[in-house]
Parts: sequence; C-alpha cells; structure tokens
Amino acid sequence: MKIKGLATSLLIPFVLYTAYTMSVAEQSLLSFGYQLITSPDTAQVLIDLYIMAILAIVWIYNDAKQLNKTAMYWLPFALLTLVFVSIGPLLYLALRKNVRANEK
Repeated sequence: MKIKGLATSLLIPFVLYTAYTMSVAEQSLLSFGYQLITSPDTAQVLIDLYIMAILAIVWIYNDAKQLNKTAMYWLPFALLTLVFVSIGPLLYLALRKNVRANEK
C-alpha cells in the first residue's frame, strides 16, 4: 500500500475515534493531559510521545520547505501535531503531493 493510502486509511478512523472520545469525555483535554503528567509512568509515555511529535514536526517542516511550501502551509500541521500528535503527520501525508519519481 502506498504511503498516501496508508495515511488516509489510518487518518479517517482515528479522527472519527478522537472526535467520539472527546464528545463523551468527562474532562477537558487540558485536565486529561495534566492528569497524565502527574504520574511518573504515564508522564514517561507522554514525554516519549511528544519527542516523536517534535521529530514529526521537524520532518514536516523540512519536507514542506523542500517542496517550496510557505510557513502558512506547514503551521496547521504542526499545531495539529502538538495537540493531537498523530493527526498532523497523517493529514500531511494524506494531502502531500507526490513529487519524487519513485513515489506514487
């Protein structure tokens, strides 16, 4: 499966599930995040997740720059990544134009 198709097939159900969980959650996203960082074991997972998010943001920035995209193009993906981690990179890959000869 091509990366664009894989990203799209992961993005759609994940966005729907995220929307569902946020609609039935009994606490805000901020209070949930605070609750996660108050325990060392969940804080470690959260830190690990955000290290990967930062790496994804750097990759998106470098790729967008290489494709001659402006900061206004890159910024929404970075913000989505900071809030929802996986949604930003998945959306970027799903919308990214194929530019290399070996990519389809």
